Amino acid sequence: MLQDSYILISIHRMVKELDHETGKIASSHGLTLPQFGVLEALYHQDGLTVGEIKDKILSSNGTVPVIIKNLEKQGMIEREKDPQDQRRTIVKLTAKGRQLIAGVVPENEKMFEEKFLAWSLEEKQTLIRLLRQYREYQRED
Repeated sequence: MLQDSYILISIHRMVKELDHETGKIASSHGLTLPQFGVLEALYHQDGLTVGEIKDKILSSNGTVPVIIKNLEKQGMIEREKDPQDQRRTIVKLTAKGRQLIAGVVPENEKMFEEKFLAWSLEEKQTLIRLLRQYREYQRED
C-alpha cells in the first residue's frame, strides 16, 4: 500500500510541476494553461468538435465552451457547422492562432525534453510500456 501511495503522489507531483511549467510558457505568450491546451490540440489535429477537444485536453464539459468562446474573441480560432451534421460544431485554428501556437509548442516540447533528461531512452521506453500496461488493465475491468 505504501508503494502504491508513493507512485500516485509522485505522478501527481510530476504532472503538477509540468503543468506549472507549461502554464509559465503559455503565460509568456498571453495564454492561460487551458487556452494553450485547446490551441495545442488543434495544432496537432485541426478541425475538432468541442467534445473531441474536451477529451484531448482532459477537461470538464463546462470549461471548454468558455475557453473556445474566449479564444474566438481573440481571433485565435473559428467555429463552423459540420457540413455532414449541422448539430455539430467544428473548431479550427485561424492563421493568427496557428502562428501563435506554432511558436509555443516547440518551446513547451523543449521544456519536456529537458525535464525528462532524468531518464535514459531505455527508462522512458519502460515507463511508456508500464503506463500502457496500466491503461490496458483498467480497460479490462
